[in-house]
Amino acid sequence: MKVALLQMDIAWDNPEENVQRAEALRALQPGADLYVLPEMWATGFATSPEGLAEQESQSVALEWMRQTARSYSCAVCGSLAVEVEDEHGASYRNRQYFVTPDGISFYDKHHLFAHGHEDEHYTSGQTHTIVNWQGFRFLLLTCYDLRFPVWARYGWAGEYDAIIYVANWPQSRMDAWNVLTHARAIENQSYVIAVNRVGCDASCSYTGGSMMIDPIGRTIAACKNEAEHSLLAILSLSDLQKARARFKVLQDEDKPHFPFV
Repeated sequence: MKVALLQMDIAWDNPEENVQRAEALRALQPGADLYVLPEMWATGFATSPEGLAEQESQSVALEWMRQTARSYSCAVCGSLAVEVEDEHGASYRNRQYFVTPDGISFYDKHHLFAHGHEDEHYTSGQTHTIVNWQGFRFLLLTCYDLRFPVWARYGWAGEYDAIIYVANWPQSRMDAWNVLTHARAIENQSYVIAVNRVGCDASCSYTGGSMMIDPIGRTIAACKNEAEHSLLAILSLSDLQKARARFKVLQDEDKPHFPFV
C-alpha cells in the first residue's frame, strides 16, 4: 500500500486556506492509496473550540476529505475540531476521520491534553477504532494518546497492522515523540504512521518529524523537519507477517486485566 504523509503548516482558524494547502501537498503524491494529515489540520490545535470548530454536518474540511476519497479512489485520514449533535446533545470532539470512497469511520481522541486544557472543552472518546482498508487494519490514535501504551495495546495482540498517530506535537517535546513512536511500533510489532505539523501558533512551534516506522522499529520514511513536506512510503503486509512469524513476541504479551471497549 502506498501511503502519503502530508506534513503541513496550518493557518489558524482558516479551513478554506488549509484545504488548499492540503490539496497542494496531496497533488505532489498522485496515486497514493492513503493520505494522512496532522491533528486538527483545518484550524490548528484549538484547545478552546468555541467559535473555531466546524459543525460536523457543514465542515468544509470533511467535505474535501470526502470528495478527495471519491475522486481518487483513496483514503484520507486526519483529525478535525468539530461540534457534533447526538442523543446527548451538542459537544465538541477532536475527531480523527478515516474517509474512503465507501464512507467515513472516526475515532474521538481519548486522552485529552489536560496540560493545555483540552479536556475542559472537548468530550473524550471511550472506544477504539480499527479501520480496514485494502487488506490493512489501522488503529486510529491522536497525539497525546502516544504517551499511553496500554491504550495502544488494543484487545489481544495482532488485531491491527498499523497505528496512525496524527498530531500537533511541539518542538520542545520532540525527543519524546521520537522515542515513543518507535516504542509503540516495537512493542506492538506494527507499523506506525506518525504525522505531525510544522509552523507556529500562539502557544507553540512545531518542527514536523513525520515518519513511518516498521514493526521492528526502523524508520523507513521521514519528512524533512521544519518544512511542509509530502512523502510517499510503502506498507507491506507480507513484510509485517514475516516479522511477526520470525520473532513471536506478541504471543508472550501480558493479557489485559480489564476489557477493552
